[in-house]
Amino acid sequence: MHVISKTLLKQFWEKHLNAESGLKSWYKIASQSQWKHLEDVRQTFPHADAVGQLTVFNICGNNYRLIVKIVFPKGKVYIRAMLTHAE
Repeated sequence: MHVISKTLLKQFWEKHLNAESGLKSWYKIASQSQWKHLEDVRQTFPHADAVGQLTVFNICGNNYRLIVKIVFPKGKVYIRAMLTHAE
C-alpha cells in the first residue's frame, strides 16, 4: 500500500516520542501490505476498526489512535488524523 504521508507520522512522533516505534512499525507493515478489503486489514491488524469511511488503528497499546482512509482499488492509505487516547 502507498501510505500518504510518512511526514505526518514523523511530525506526530516528534511531539509524542513514545509513539515513534509503534508508528514506524505500523508504517512498515502497511506499506508492505496489499490489502484488497477491510478483512485483509484485520488479518494484519486485528484491532483495526471501521468508522464510516475511515479505519482506526490502535497504536502502542491503545495509547494513540491513527485514523486513515483506505482506497483499496488504488492501493492508497491516506492519513487523516493521529490522536492520543485522551483526544
